[in-house]
Amino acid sequence: MNQFIFTGLLLIAAGAFSSGSFAMPFGKIKGWKWESYWLIYSFGAYILFPLTACIIFAPEFINIYKGVPSGILLKVFLLGAVYGIGNLSFGLSLRYLGISLGYALSLGLMLAIGTLVPPVLDGRLKIMIASSGGNLLIAGVLVACLGITLSGVAGFIKDKVFSDSEKQKNISEFNFIRGLLAALLVGVTGSAMSLGFEQGLPLAIYAEKSGVDPLFTTMPVMLLLLSGTLVTTIIWCIYLGFRNNSLKDYSRSGSSSTLALNYLFALSAGFLWFIQFILYGMGKSKMGPFTFTSWGILMGLTIVFATLWGMYRKEWKGAPLKVYLLMVFSMLIIIASSYMIGISGSL
Repeated sequence: MNQFIFTGLLLIAAGAFSSGSFAMPFGKIKGWKWESYWLIYSFGAYILFPLTACIIFAPEFINIYKGVPSGILLKVFLLGAVYGIGNLSFGLSLRYLGISLGYALSLGLMLAIGTLVPPVLDGRLKIMIASSGGNLLIAGVLVACLGITLSGVAGFIKDKVFSDSEKQKNISEFNFIRGLLAALLVGVTGSAMSLGFEQGLPLAIYAEKSGVDPLFTTMPVMLLLLSGTLVTTIIWCIYLGFRNNSLKDYSRSGSSSTLALNYLFALSAGFLWFIQFILYGMGKSKMGPFTFTSWGILMGLTIVFATLWGMYRKEWKGAPLKVYLLMVFSMLIIIASSYMIGISGSL
């Protein structure tokens, strides 16, 4: 493995830690419905922080958009809107399954689908298949699927062993079936993020030609992609706000200090989630021609860090030893799959 690939892996791993940690501030929010804090989080993650990053790292982003065919811009924006469906479903999977299991199932499926779809569509997978790297990539995805399956089995056993009251001690709305369905939807639609980054490569190339530092050429892509995500999120969260009579959350939540802290915690989650993509973009720029391998690394390591947070939050407290061991084993398998996918692009 050359030095550039290794540096890329470290940067992506740092992004995975940020991604795996983003949901932690949600536990500090008081008196708000899910749709209320998810919308504020989304405003920070999808527009406030990406726009700030573009202003800092790619100040000519408007002119960059003008220099790229409108068809590419529309494609990236629409893929972002599709990803919005996946991210809303991801929020539901965390709500019903908790951090560790929700991440494992949702992002595990995104890892498998999001790693393979882009190179299948643009033909790069055929190029890799002709080398040992392609075989390693396929093997890495299959190993990841094994880890995902074992995580799901651990969650199924937990669902059967715990009583309803025990499940809700640490995850107040635990519902394995609802969470599993949400995770499946995440896997199908959430991989649009990976495809959006790949379809936005011409935009990133043009940004570099316009003088943007190669480490930050994904910033304009990200802003456009996440703008589509925000549109989907606003529509759904406002709809839920009307249905659940929760729109008042934004102006009332106990004391004024509680209200301010709710906004702060929700925006903090958005910041943590967004920072992953700055680090991801930096790492991806060092992964050579097979940039799509970066997605699998990000998803796999994010699952690992989220699992550790879930254990810290005692989401598995009281589970039989075999469930703990199964979850840890599945985590190790996913780590191995991320490494296999990562080095496949350098062979």
